[in-house]
Amino acid sequence: MTSVISEAGHLPAAFTSFVGRRREVAEIRRFLGSARLLTLTGVGGVGKTRLALETATASRKAFADGTWLVDLAPVREPKLVASAAATALGVPDLGARPVLEQLAGYLAGRRALIVLDNCEHLIDACAELAQTLLSAAPELRILATSRQTLGITGEHLIDVPPLASDEAVELLRDRTVAVRPEFRVTDANRAAVSRLCDDLDGVPLAIELAASRLRTLTVEQVVERLEDRFTLLTGGSRTARPRQRTLRAAIDWSYELCGPAERLLWRRLSVFAQGFGLDAAEDVCSGDGIDREDVLDLLDRLVSQSVVLPTEREGLPGYRLLETIRRFGRSRLAESGEEQRLLHRHRDFHLALAERLSDGWYGPGQREALTRLRAEHGNLQAALDCGDDPQVTLALAAALRFHWGVGGFLGEGRRRLGRALTAAPEPTPARARALLAASWVALLQGDPPVADQWLNEAAELSERLDAPVLRAYVQGFRGTSARLRGNLKEAASLQEGSADAHAALGERRGFGFALYQLAITQSLLRDPRAAETGRRVLAIAETHGERWGRARALWALGYDAWLRGDRTEAIAWIRAGLETERGFNDCIGTAQLLDLLAWTTADDGDHERAARLLGTVRALCRAMGTHDSEQHARCQEAVVGSLGPAAYERALAEGGRHDRPDLAIAYALGSGREPATAPAIVPPSPLTRREREVAALVAQGMSNRRIAAELVLSPRTVDGHVERIRTKLGFGSRAEIAAWWVVNQVPTP
Repeated sequence: MTSVISEAGHLPAAFTSFVGRRREVAEIRRFLGSARLLTLTGVGGVGKTRLALETATASRKAFADGTWLVDLAPVREPKLVASAAATALGVPDLGARPVLEQLAGYLAGRRALIVLDNCEHLIDACAELAQTLLSAAPELRILATSRQTLGITGEHLIDVPPLASDEAVELLRDRTVAVRPEFRVTDANRAAVSRLCDDLDGVPLAIELAASRLRTLTVEQVVERLEDRFTLLTGGSRTARPRQRTLRAAIDWSYELCGPAERLLWRRLSVFAQGFGLDAAEDVCSGDGIDREDVLDLLDRLVSQSVVLPTEREGLPGYRLLETIRRFGRSRLAESGEEQRLLHRHRDFHLALAERLSDGWYGPGQREALTRLRAEHGNLQAALDCGDDPQVTLALAAALRFHWGVGGFLGEGRRRLGRALTAAPEPTPARARALLAASWVALLQGDPPVADQWLNEAAELSERLDAPVLRAYVQGFRGTSARLRGNLKEAASLQEGSADAHAALGERRGFGFALYQLAITQSLLRDPRAAETGRRVLAIAETHGERWGRARALWALGYDAWLRGDRTEAIAWIRAGLETERGFNDCIGTAQLLDLLAWTTADDGDHERAARLLGTVRALCRAMGTHDSEQHARCQEAVVGSLGPAAYERALAEGGRHDRPDLAIAYALGSGREPATAPAIVPPSPLTRREREVAALVAQGMSNRRIAAELVLSPRTVDGHVERIRTKLGFGSRAEIAAWWVVNQVPTP
């Protein structure tokens, strides 16, 4: 900041306007009422000095004995810190006592505020100065600015964040008008201006340097040249401190203040495309100069120096680097010769993560797995783009199948899998897994022809590799393809065969998957076995803590109940399915449940709500094309006929505002009237009353003989009950019955 000395208040008067930061100024002033040492921390160029001076200026009336700026930027020797402070306050050095002691005596009894600016390169000396002065002067307040905390007792910290988007745009406009008076932010350039500010992380120094380039370049040209931002963003004020004249100089200053190990970690962290977790930093960045157990301590030091920022990603704790900080580190990493090795470690970490989450999919933790993958999406993209080993890329693309298919990335998944399969044509197990993933994604998008092409190759590969599990999956997916093409009997036959094959192989995950696909097909066929199959899927899912397949089975049961005209039961199943879908970000599954709820609601006579629900379905399915099933079309026709076209469009638009799965589910479950006799959300049990009693006692660890005594039955009768329970639930052991009962306790009437 360029300034001159003002006689009133001992603070420099600014040459430029102060943009934004009103909330931060108010917060700092509030803290100064109670905190005696307040340190503003933040990345270089974020505006700590300007914010401190604006706050001090606004607070002058509260400090009757004066407000002073002590600028330590020119000071190089720690022993000169006290002298610099005395000079700023106008305290003469009479030589009889140490300067620090004279300064403390001068401030004792005074109500004053000192802005101690640019402390980071003199941390120990600044800490000693603050400790001594605050001990001697009870009414003194110190507002320090530093890229690193002072680390003394009583210090309060405020991290100065980058500017909010609207404030960043206003700063760019204000500074650009100063060098190019005709500049305006208009509808035509607003998107480019916002992108420029976002790409510069909202850091004021970077924005002001960019504004100086707008004297001769357009906003779009500056955005295009940001790949080489350190060359572009030069030409700051000639009267500014050297480290504030260019973006590189500002970041260089922070880099030089770090120790060797901290610089090494900074360079290595630059391989993360977005944020990262502690586990990722430990795995990717340790070794060759950094012990794994030292990573956390080094991260803490980089956080305290405002290089690394703590953050949350999808609700998960983690860290991030501002893009400018990351790019600086990446350039230093390239210079070090370590870049390629670190990129491989980054890729391998995310491959191991994806494979671990995929292998553990069929069980508890599905939503948590998808949350982690969403948080890592940028890093996963970077890992997939590390393309010097096509087989590894293929393996990663395949391991992400649930991220693509359930997490809301169908389009990207299809493109990534297609490219990976083209780049790695060798007949490997990795290709087999990728073919299955690609066919599933195509089926989810409603594209059987493409899926069939992948499945035909997968079938040939399953024979070549002698992979019976692969064959079972191919058979099941061919059943899904047949269903989408309208060949329901063929679909049921294929899916039954797939379920049997998985069962024979002891492949429980594939068995559950095939069974829920069969339940859907049987519902569409109006097969009376649909409800029984759906309940078996529920029982298996409950046993293993699996939720996504459970939601699919609940849709099948709801559809079966709707076909039978039992709207009360249908709504119970649908609502249970929507509750189960929470947290998955599954557009397709959520849309199917909401569509079915709309049909049921329309049948119940509530056409207004049905129209709103159809609006949520349309919004969720927009990226996949028109949702035009026969039942959907009939429901739409009935609703339009009841409401009229204009009212229907209004209701449709209202529902369409809930265009994400979480919003749509909350809207559907929280609006509209409930049926007067709505059943409990817990789905009905496939067991009889007596079988439920027996299952409850099995869950308590009782033997058949003890159960017989407890229920006053013959042991042979109890044996028969236990056998029927196993058959109905698809279980092979008493432990599975017990686990199912614990998570699915259905009261006996």
